[in-house]
Amino acid sequence: MAHSDVVLFYMLSLYPFKPFLMTTPTLPPKGASLLAQRRKFIAPVDDRAISRRLGEVRRNRGLTQVELAAKLGLNQPLVSQYERGDIRMHASLVAAFAKALRVSSDELLGLQPSKENGLSKDRRFLRRLEKIETLSRRDRQALLRTIDRFLGGARQPKTD
Repeated sequence: MAHSDVVLFYMLSLYPFKPFLMTTPTLPPKGASLLAQRRKFIAPVDDRAISRRLGEVRRNRGLTQVELAAKLGLNQPLVSQYERGDIRMHASLVAAFAKALRVSSDELLGLQPSKENGLSKDRRFLRRLEKIETLSRRDRQALLRTIDRFLGGARQPKTD
């Protein structure tokens, strides 16, 4: 026996485990416990559904992919790939998307129903609202008075 064989034999006798190459794979016997049998894990959410929901929420918030990417410090093609489901999102990115879109991670993942908060789906309207928020208080109040007068004189749609 060579010296290296003696050392290996001695080391194997000291440790109770067998190296991977020395073991033969065996299947669990029939009727074995559930822990011994391998079960397939079914994820509670679908990756494609998460991607689809991400795009819906972004559009509902009136954001473009470029604007969302800028909020997150990403580039637009990457956001597009996440929305198409080409790339799987990791947990911290799900949280970042949720924060940027002002929804909970559970809503984005589809674990909770989406809360409709009355936001308009019209991007142009949302952009105008954002611009109004940047006006001075005096200009904003003047604009709101004008809108109130206009709405007061406008014909209301008939409800059947």
